Amino acid sequence: MIDWILANCLASLLFGTPVLGGSTTPAAGVTLWLPLFVFAVMTAALLVLFGTTVGKRLVGIRITATGERNWPWPVAMVVRTLLLCLALPAVVYDRDQRGLHDRAAGTVNQRL
Repeated sequence: MIDWILANCLASLLFGTPVLGGSTTPAAGVTLWLPLFVFAVMTAALLVLFGTTVGKRLVGIRITATGERNWPWPVAMVVRTLLLCLALPAVVYDRDQRGLHDRAAGTVNQRL
């Protein structure tokens, strides 16, 4: 949630889009997707570089590889982020409480 709020604020600063939507301009359809785009880029970049995002760092969580997939770290983080942006893989989880986006990327959340 922290990362999503941050992405909305960044999209508002960078592109001048309203943080909570509500625009009735013809380009409103495009501007609704800008926060999601900013979220995806921000999340993937921070996970590739640091293994954590601003929100995860604030609550003391990092992402680590489990060894299930033999993918390079940047590829795993991009796959994880793209699936997270779909939302459904994040709310469907297995018996180990791992979301499908983590399962597909071969990652797990760990406490710092």
